[in-house]
Amino acid sequence: MCNMTFEEPCGDNATERMDTVEKALEEVLTAALPQGCITVGVYEAAKSLNVDPDNVVLCLLATDEEDVKDVALQIHFTLIQAFCCENDINILRVNNMRRLAEILEGVKPGGESMDLHCVLVTNPQSSTWKDPALSKLNRFCRDSRGLDQWVPVINLPER
Repeated sequence: MCNMTFEEPCGDNATERMDTVEKALEEVLTAALPQGCITVGVYEAAKSLNVDPDNVVLCLLATDEEDVKDVALQIHFTLIQAFCCENDINILRVNNMRRLAEILEGVKPGGESMDLHCVLVTNPQSSTWKDPALSKLNRFCRDSRGLDQWVPVINLPER
């Protein structure tokens, strides 16, 4: 797993750039949610990737500190990452699952929490999604790969 924060390679504007990326991620998620373009859960994401990988525009792998020791989850992440790399799907690791749950309104109607370890963002059924925030995330992922950071990490800030 690579930890990409741009603090070393980017110099003084690293914090500003990460703030921009974090805000872009939040914008993408809040825009995709009402359109029904979010798939949550490791199992559900794997099914969706298997059925229609060309429709996936972003894959988020989210963890908290206690998840780092979950061997089964890390194996799932490795397989999902490999599949995404093979299919040219941008991947981000996200720390702070609590904030991610807030953004995605992370509770099912029955009050049960959702499995937010893997979140896919897909194109709306009607058209290809053109979003400036998504373009920023795609550029960030492309720049990260140029620095041999294939799965950059974003730390979502508390609100």
